[in-house]
Amino acid sequence: MANALSPLKQKLSQQLSFIYQDVALAQSYDDIAQELLEVMALTENIEMPEPHTNNWSQRDICLITYGDSIMRDGEAPLHTLKRFLDNNVSEVINSVHILPFFPYSSDDGFSVIDYSSVNEALGSWQDIKDISSSYHLMSDLVINHCSSRSAWFSHFIEGQGEGSDFFFTTEPENNLSDVVRPRTSPLLKEVDTANGKAFVWCTFSHDQVDFDFRNPAVLKAFVSIIKQYLDAGVKIFRLDAIAFLWKVVGTSCINLPQTHEVVRLLRTLIEAAQPDAIIITETNIPNTQNLTYFGNANEAHGIYNFSLPPLLLNTLLTGNCLYLKRWLMSMPPAQDGTMYFNFIASHDGIGLRPAEGLLNEHELEQLTSTVADFGGKVSWRTTESGTQKAYELNISLFDALQGTIKGKDQWNFERFICAHSIMFALEGMPGLYIHSLLGTQNDYKKLANTHHNRSINRHRWQEGLLNEALDDENVHHQKVLTAITNLLKIRINQPAFHPNATQFTLHLGLQLFGFWRQSQNRMQSIFCVSNISDQTMTLPLSELNLIVTESWFELISNTEITNLTEQMELSPYQTVWICNTSAA
Repeated sequence: MANALSPLKQKLSQQLSFIYQDVALAQSYDDIAQELLEVMALTENIEMPEPHTNNWSQRDICLITYGDSIMRDGEAPLHTLKRFLDNNVSEVINSVHILPFFPYSSDDGFSVIDYSSVNEALGSWQDIKDISSSYHLMSDLVINHCSSRSAWFSHFIEGQGEGSDFFFTTEPENNLSDVVRPRTSPLLKEVDTANGKAFVWCTFSHDQVDFDFRNPAVLKAFVSIIKQYLDAGVKIFRLDAIAFLWKVVGTSCINLPQTHEVVRLLRTLIEAAQPDAIIITETNIPNTQNLTYFGNANEAHGIYNFSLPPLLLNTLLTGNCLYLKRWLMSMPPAQDGTMYFNFIASHDGIGLRPAEGLLNEHELEQLTSTVADFGGKVSWRTTESGTQKAYELNISLFDALQGTIKGKDQWNFERFICAHSIMFALEGMPGLYIHSLLGTQNDYKKLANTHHNRSINRHRWQEGLLNEALDDENVHHQKVLTAITNLLKIRINQPAFHPNATQFTLHLGLQLFGFWRQSQNRMQSIFCVSNISDQTMTLPLSELNLIVTESWFELISNTEITNLTEQMELSPYQTVWICNTSAA
């Protein structure tokens, strides 16, 4: 009688059987599972971590940055970055997402040529390990596609070698009308290969050729990459564009069941190798679809909260929190073992697809035109009906908040800090873009050089110029850095700001946006209220139902509230965090 499979190997075999149920394989599921275990250097009898474990707390704040966002002549940018982190934010930032740091051919790193190397223009694996020794390191796993200049794709063209069967092809006459994608370029790329003409699937661009995960060798290659990244100190894996992974001709080719099962399988392997490692899925899709990547707390540990940026921007530009409040009330609490990854700015633009069904067409058009008036750009996609629709707003967040739908005004700084005070208090882990931390503005020079809209918010600072800006009291950069780090110093000491602490939406009208957080031990409560308008507003404390037998403090100003029946005046875009314990 054959030996019974270990629980881990049995789980992997079951997951593989679901993924490849419609694929004819040369190997058994058990054999593939064994190979995956060997690639990850795992023994079959390894103990799996307890489910529903939160490997994060209110102290986890992630800075999102390119490896060369800050540069110094004659020095590896990753080394420069670490010095900036150590000198400026090490007290409040414990995690760093370094955007793709591999050799690439386009898309600022997301067209990877070689997954196993560090881009020499940035530094070395030693620089990566130096950062991961001081901070939780998040790395992209660009798993849907790679560069057309990669060795794998060269082998595909040559018809031999690793990669020769890694890429998804189909015929142009097949029915591809239901395919959902975020770009207007042709889906298929015609390529002459040693085996004849082929039409390669390109979800994003013709330099980004999509993998064919129907071939288990592709899965094995990425498991090997994951193992290398774990050994280099990576703790958080960002699964880039994961929603498009599995393709079936004749379907939408997005969010297919096999894609979800691949995420579950990767979680099984990663958790077995490092129980406190985290998977975050990057799925810039409508809100209800995004939520499915939690699975039953067995898929992604975290999901990007893609609806937050457009809804919060709309709130602050209109002075009306109706849509943001409706959305917040509808969001399910993240189960233990899962969390929302909150962000309001990133290296990409502000996606509008996650606002579909949440903002009406008038709101979306008004948002788009206001951002354009403030110097931003708009990226478009082709809909299923063949029409053009705004897909993404490209602008630095500081410039996006320089006014309202009425035009520019004097509240740019206050509105910008208000946006962050809301994000830092919400349920979930905050992801802070480095150019928000520094209050960086639109980079029109880079935009003109690249002709890519996203370049407008991908500025590269020279370290000397950045230091001068941070030392100059006449510009806003130091003011922004100080205000944001002060908010984070408060946040990281409040148990009620744990990513999984209770959250309820408050009803305070349309100009005051508020919610209540309670620590998991129910000992601490924080009422977070922001004036999201350009007018002074009055907050009657009686509407918060503050318990009279407790002492209450406003954490941001660190002042005690002595009269619970008084009305609190909130200046335009002022936020208060009212708590039953004083700031630590």
